[in-house]
Amino acid sequence: MKKLFIAFSLIITTTLTAQTIQSSSYSTTGYIKSDGTIQNSSYSTVGYIKNDGTIQNSSYSTIGYIKDDGTVQNSSYSTVGYVKKDGTVQNSSYSTIGYIKDDGAVQNSSYSTIGYAKDVRREWAAVVFFFFKFN
Repeated sequence: MKKLFIAFSLIITTTLTAQTIQSSSYSTTGYIKSDGTIQNSSYSTVGYIKNDGTIQNSSYSTIGYIKDDGTVQNSSYSTVGYVKKDGTVQNSSYSTIGYIKDDGAVQNSSYSTIGYAKDVRREWAAVVFFFFKFN
């Protein structure tokens, strides 16, 4: 029974781990948990990304949506941008505003690294770095 409890505890701990969001100088600016909870560097919850793609602020007010095709919309369903499968991030006019690299590096349109989001879904990283401000 004790082994079962330990295994269960490890599964729960592993599924709730948070991935670190870092600035270009590697200082921690926040965290995104595997359940979509967005926290600042002090571990205060500042927002949520739900499994259905709904983006919420800390008061659970819907501020946007991520569609299955990578389209990012605001709360009025107006498109604010796109996240392509290759990691290219575009604004609503299809101009490239950045890149989310496979290694988690986040770059602006000039290829300068602006941060890191290792092991974070590309769409989630784009939401945090390019589309919505979480304070």
